[in-house]
Amino acid sequence: MLLSAAMGMVLISNTAAGQTAAAAPSEASTAPLSNESAALSSIPLPAEPAWGYFVDTYKNNNNDNLSVTSNPAIGVLSGFLDLWEPGATWDTGSKLNEELLNYNIQYVKDLSATRTPEQEERAYYDDRRNQSYGATEGLGPYQDAYRRLSGTYTTITSIPEDAVTKKYDDGNTFGNRAGDINSELGKMVDLIGALRGGYASTNPAKTFYSYMRPYRWSLIEDPGAASIIVPTLEPAKSSTPQTDGGFPSGHTNASYLAALSLAYSVPERYQELLTRASEMGNSRIVAGMHSPFDVMGGRVMATALAAAALNDPENAQLKQEAYDQAHEILLDQPANAEDRFTNYEQNKADYIQRLTYGFPQVNSAAEPMPVPKGAEVLLETRQPYLSAEQRREVLATTGIPSGYPVLDDPEGWGRLNLFAAADGYGALVSDTTITMNGSLGGFHAADRWRNDISGSGSLVKEGSGSLTLAGRNTYSGGTEILGGTLQGESATAFGSGEVVNTGGSVVESVYGKMTIGGDFTQGASGTLELNVSGADDVLEITGAVDLNGTLKVKFSNQFAPAAGTFTLITHAGQRSGQFASVDIEGLPSEYQAHVLYQGNQIALAITPKTNSGNPGSGGSTPTDPPTTPTTPPVTVPAKPTAPPVPQEPVKVNPFLSNIVSQQAVLQAVSSSIAATMNMNTSFSDTASHWGSSAIAAAVKLRIVDGYKDGSFRPNAPVTRAEFTAMTARAFGLAPGTASAAFQDTRSSWAAGYIGVLANKGVITGYPDGSFKPNAPISRAEMVAILSRIMNLGALSTGTAASFTDVSSNYWAANAIQQAASANLVQGVSAAAFAPQNQATRAEAAALMIRALESDSSIKELIAGLK
Repeated sequence: MLLSAAMGMVLISNTAAGQTAAAAPSEASTAPLSNESAALSSIPLPAEPAWGYFVDTYKNNNNDNLSVTSNPAIGVLSGFLDLWEPGATWDTGSKLNEELLNYNIQYVKDLSATRTPEQEERAYYDDRRNQSYGATEGLGPYQDAYRRLSGTYTTITSIPEDAVTKKYDDGNTFGNRAGDINSELGKMVDLIGALRGGYASTNPAKTFYSYMRPYRWSLIEDPGAASIIVPTLEPAKSSTPQTDGGFPSGHTNASYLAALSLAYSVPERYQELLTRASEMGNSRIVAGMHSPFDVMGGRVMATALAAAALNDPENAQLKQEAYDQAHEILLDQPANAEDRFTNYEQNKADYIQRLTYGFPQVNSAAEPMPVPKGAEVLLETRQPYLSAEQRREVLATTGIPSGYPVLDDPEGWGRLNLFAAADGYGALVSDTTITMNGSLGGFHAADRWRNDISGSGSLVKEGSGSLTLAGRNTYSGGTEILGGTLQGESATAFGSGEVVNTGGSVVESVYGKMTIGGDFTQGASGTLELNVSGADDVLEITGAVDLNGTLKVKFSNQFAPAAGTFTLITHAGQRSGQFASVDIEGLPSEYQAHVLYQGNQIALAITPKTNSGNPGSGGSTPTDPPTTPTTPPVTVPAKPTAPPVPQEPVKVNPFLSNIVSQQAVLQAVSSSIAATMNMNTSFSDTASHWGSSAIAAAVKLRIVDGYKDGSFRPNAPVTRAEFTAMTARAFGLAPGTASAAFQDTRSSWAAGYIGVLANKGVITGYPDGSFKPNAPISRAEMVAILSRIMNLGALSTGTAASFTDVSSNYWAANAIQQAASANLVQGVSAAAFAPQNQATRAEAAALMIRALESDSSIKELIAGLK
């Protein structure tokens, strides 16, 4: 069933729209955990290491303290001593596990033979630019605003032609600035400085471990071998190997520290910033400068250092001020920069792979997950509605298994998986109560847990906020809703136990069947909301039902059942009670419905309306527009004043492909104008928007519509199904039958539009047989679809557009170049097109209008609509 737009949380990673978040916790709550308070936690502290708990002793990391028992940075990495015994000099150490250490270097060699030009280019920039600058890419659409307002910049905007031979001179060749503490975002800059401060250096650990960089190992093992370093970084090699150890990676350490600082201030970009940090670490391997172990060590050290600095009472006020600046200034800026991290699944896969780099588990794989003292601060702003103890539980249930080399430190820093932790609990090991105060905004108001939650505990939801469960959950203790909203986005979102809705809303938002693995009970103050977008949508209850309160049925995504009996709920056990009230939305105006309680199912009886009114206990009410707004009923004027359709023989427009004729497009445009001449196209959020004129025209042409609340939401993303429908409507292609080629579109509201364009070869799916109708469409995909229905070459002005982020071998390069030359699309800046950025509703509407106006006859018809 369709995700309820009202309940779904719009994160900055998915849209340019900002979100007001609540203040960070108070100073008192961010002080380091004491031994006394930790003893009360269900996740106890691990035994104190010889060097002390990292958050308490992190300031002992200095160049004068090179002992594994007293320097916490050396100590947290001491698992490396199982593999490597440092020598008296940089080149006299001994391999204790030759197989793993040989693989560690071979990994770099193999990558040097297969890396792409794009990877080499990224490795160059990640090496030469300051890590505080590089990490800002994780801010996605806000990176440019952050750099401008914080004074963060780099002069390294291209790779010099002589980069392979020119020795670097920090004073003359390039310049970086990590920001200005006196700028508008000075506290955010200052917080990065606090995390990357004097106690964060990797030099003591490098000196202690004395492990060579991979390019030196490569030459020692094979003196005649070609260099494995990226050619443009050859001049960056140090000539003093005795002071240039490889383990741990300093660049990686600094990258994670900068990213974790920004993630504390802007938790809406938490996972994207982590992914960017992992990418910057991986660039060190691509560059040939560091090995996987070096990079893993840099991450572990940075994680502990970030937690230590954020726990330090000296930084309590600073981190609050940084958070406030991010939410009062940064997130109020235009969000128009490129976002390379919009693909959640790819981000997750990359981050997880870089945690272990494929090393085998060489120690016990069954050790319990320890949670370091103070580590919970790393989730403080990302999950502010959880207590410190609960955040420790999240870290404990999302950590990686034991046994991986280097990562089994005594406190557990190496096993933390912060990407997974941001997705909520991995297991409910005991009864867990979540209280969310929606009035505080941000994640207090709405959050989404995407992990597959296991365990024998129960989940109790309190407070006015909204929590969405999106994983394939198996927790067996049951679910209770005392307040607010609990939304399920998977077939087993509520686990395998009973569900009791005492006083909140249970929202079912699944395509197809959703199962409650036990009894379902709803009290008088409860609401069950079913979002129905296909004939197969049903709520299956494996136990008994005890009903009261409200039932809401929302037909959405342009789906509405025909007259007859439509099953909503099935239950295996007995039923007692019934819903006190029923609210039905989205039913066509000619139908009426009421609830039927039949044996082991609850259904709607849908009948044509009669003059006698609506029978029974339900009714048909207008619906809010679905994710893709539908065109409302309109009154056609008796005498349309739109220009008549030219009555001439049908011919193919040279600007169109053979998919559609000029006459068909003219007919569609003229009919739409005639039917909507008096339509109000004034929206509450488009008056000052750059696309207001095109939006008004697109609405009058019935290509797209606004929302019932009077908004258009021009910056909201467009899905693949939505853009397909817009394309078909714009070019006068009537919906056909659902395409048999895609297994996931049969019940989609856009099945007919997808079918007609698929049959004409305008759209294609994925190798797994899916179309992914609800996935956001990228700017590149949008242009590629248009290129198949139009002859863009005939529209080209002959001026070639040049985008630095669209290489000649990019799959959509030709379409993007032609569309830009034809003035149908523009870049997000003078040099960047941002092909992977999600397209917005405004961009899609503007593209449709520009495409139609490329024909002079159609342009004349549209001229009066703007």
